Amino acid sequence: MIMKKTRIIILLSVFMFFTLENFAQKIKSGDVKMLKGQTSLNLQYDYSKMAVGKYKNEKDYVADHTATMNKQKPGSGDQWAESWVTDRAARFQPMFEKNFNAKLSDVGVTAKEGASNAKYTIILRTVFVEPGFNVGITRKNAYIDVIADIVETSSPDKILATIEMNKLQNVNMMGYDYDTGGRIQSCYDRTGDNLGKFLVKNAFE
Repeated sequence: MIMKKTRIIILLSVFMFFTLENFAQKIKSGDVKMLKGQTSLNLQYDYSKMAVGKYKNEKDYVADHTATMNKQKPGSGDQWAESWVTDRAARFQPMFEKNFNAKLSDVGVTAKEGASNAKYTIILRTVFVEPGFNVGITRKNAYIDVIADIVETSSPDKILATIEMNKLQNVNMMGYDYDTGGRIQSCYDRTGDNLGKFLVKNAFE
């Protein structure tokens, strides 16, 4: 009886894994087939319309969290607020690009910020962040929702296709996920991996 229950749990876990892998991203509009034949892609990042946790406005979240941390330890909130912004270029984007390019390399494509000669640009817009937490006795995974808009580099205002990716959770960090930046960085790890696999399958093959 115990073995049967264990087998059922394993099968359900496998089903849920593949379900998440298959439906974590979807084409919201347009067609990504225009990318076929390209060997270089330009990348841009946009955090301008981002909600965080229960806050509809990122600025409100940062203000409240900074004030709370400064009350607990003067200066710590200001330091955290600075890292909240600088982590994007220092940690999140490099992690995304590393995994994204690892998948695209299978079809001879590279993607990087500042590739102005590339015909197409992918604008990765982070629209929601759940920072998660780990306080030792209890924890919550971080996750992000992103939208990847594909545009012609020469006409960035005209969106050709939009890919929606939701609830991209941090990977298993074996309990060592006390740092907010580390948890969110791990979400971009998964984002690069998933978006890369998605485009290889739907655009380049």
